[in-house]
Amino acid sequence: MNRYPLWKYLIIVFAVIFGIIYTLPNLFGESPAVQISSVRSTVKIDTQMMGQIEQILQDNDIPMDGIYFDASGMHSTVKVRFTNTDIQFRAKEILENRLNTNPEDPTYSIAFNLLPNTPQWLQSLHALPMYLGLDLRGGVHFLMQVDVDAAINSRIQGLQISARNLLRENNIRYSGLMRARDTVELQFNDPQTRQRAERVLSDQLSEITLREEAGNNKLIIALSPDAIKQIRENSVKQNIATLSKRVNELGVNEPVIQQQGADRIVVQLPGVQDVSRAKDIIGRTATLEVRMVDESITRGTEESVAVPLGSEIFRQGKGTPVILYKEPVLTGEYISNASASFDQYQQPAVSIDLNGDGGRKMRQATRGKIGKLMAIVLFEKGKGEVLTVASIRDELGSKFQITGMDTPEAATDLALLLRAGSLAAPMQIIEERTIGPQLGAENITKGFLSTLYGFLAVSIFMILYYMVFGFFSVIALSVNVLLLIAILSLMQVTLTLPGIAAIALALGMAIDSNVLINERIREELRGNNSPQSAIANGFGHAWSTILDSNVTTLIAGIALLIFGTGPIRGFAVVHCIGIVTSLFSSVFVSRGLANLWYGRRKKLTSLSIGQIWRPDDSGIKK
Repeated sequence: MNRYPLWKYLIIVFAVIFGIIYTLPNLFGESPAVQISSVRSTVKIDTQMMGQIEQILQDNDIPMDGIYFDASGMHSTVKVRFTNTDIQFRAKEILENRLNTNPEDPTYSIAFNLLPNTPQWLQSLHALPMYLGLDLRGGVHFLMQVDVDAAINSRIQGLQISARNLLRENNIRYSGLMRARDTVELQFNDPQTRQRAERVLSDQLSEITLREEAGNNKLIIALSPDAIKQIRENSVKQNIATLSKRVNELGVNEPVIQQQGADRIVVQLPGVQDVSRAKDIIGRTATLEVRMVDESITRGTEESVAVPLGSEIFRQGKGTPVILYKEPVLTGEYISNASASFDQYQQPAVSIDLNGDGGRKMRQATRGKIGKLMAIVLFEKGKGEVLTVASIRDELGSKFQITGMDTPEAATDLALLLRAGSLAAPMQIIEERTIGPQLGAENITKGFLSTLYGFLAVSIFMILYYMVFGFFSVIALSVNVLLLIAILSLMQVTLTLPGIAAIALALGMAIDSNVLINERIREELRGNNSPQSAIANGFGHAWSTILDSNVTTLIAGIALLIFGTGPIRGFAVVHCIGIVTSLFSSVFVSRGLANLWYGRRKKLTSLSIGQIWRPDDSGIKK
């Protein structure tokens, strides 16, 4: 009656082994390390960099505990582990001096970091510790307001310029052109001219709506609702992409950069204490320009000859000089989209989409210049760097390709830079908080101790009150904690104080299910059922009650997950996972233990489940 088949016990054993393996990494702690990343868009970190760093450290007698190449993020990095912080500081100083020969124009960012001490065999199973959130590790929190209205205003200004140029190119005369709030008004002398202008503008500018005022021959241009919505959404998304790229320089393990509401961005940088540097990197401005190469200078002699008037010298990649004309063909504000693709020879390329005005500028600049060289320059911190130099194969318009990419990854990176090299809209920091590492360590200690003391108190009560069945409940509760932490570690969830609160809540809900089961078994014993029947009926009758209570709580957790933000969503994630693990442990594991202990006893006369008070007499049956 009360026997599990072998496969059910195998599931329990597998769950316990899984829990142990993926919980273990959280017990090994972290070691000091330095992270080396590129601060230039054209300089990439690869595996060869590892050998160079290793050689530098060996030449300076700096022992290291391991060196790793990390390509999991948006940008590749090299991380070096050390045994103590003294060696970490020495290594950072040496690497900065050797890798950045020009301190005024650094090529690499060398940042302090922490690496988990998880053994390699666990890492090979993707068993890694949970990341610690801002409130547990300390760091910086920014809430940033994106000025999406400025992005819309900029686009309307672009519409005004585009309309003027289009009418001029098509010899359409107008008597007035002015900006009126969120529209552009065009005044014409007669209806025929107004109708010609309407046809030209509607054909060339797809993101606008046109409205006539027939009585005074006025044409009103406005952005369509879909275009306004897209500008708002893209402004925030592009700013998030730009911020994600920039915080890589800070060496943050698990930064949180996410949208909050319609036009706000939350930036959390755990472990960062240098607020001024973080603000400098996050608020950095970058612009893109397309320029023609000055081919009057023989290739290879750029640094030995005088730079012509009207030109200036730039560098591409790791130092290749390129002389470009100062006058840009167009700037990044005309690029509406950029995506990685392949050219006609199936080689990596980047497809560029320009807005209407940008397309006209590009056609004018490249007309009659087939075979000439054109460069894309990224300006950051007041310094320009050439991203790529390409040959013009045909007259370019609103859509063209940049070819000559070495790899698909390089094409993807360039497309990202073209889309997110600069902020799409201005931002301002409206909230700033700094949490010190000591406060974070104190939060970890208090959170751990509160959970531990709660677990011990519940365990003592259950064993004293329910005897052997209380011991079964404690083991099931331990399996629940083990599985919960293991799943969170496998998912690489960032643990915060609300997450610890959710773990404590999961313990309470799990033990509540065991209390229901034990009381149902007692109730069966009061009804003079046999011990074996009491076990079977107790678990069977309690299951529906446990399921109902957990499903309703799960619905509340899912609602928090869908509609909540920030810490609320973190709490909801842990809470929902905790409900699933508590159902498994409190019912499946508890019954497995009861069946294993009592199921094979044919002449079972009593159960060790504490005092059973009978309502019909004063006797006590144990």
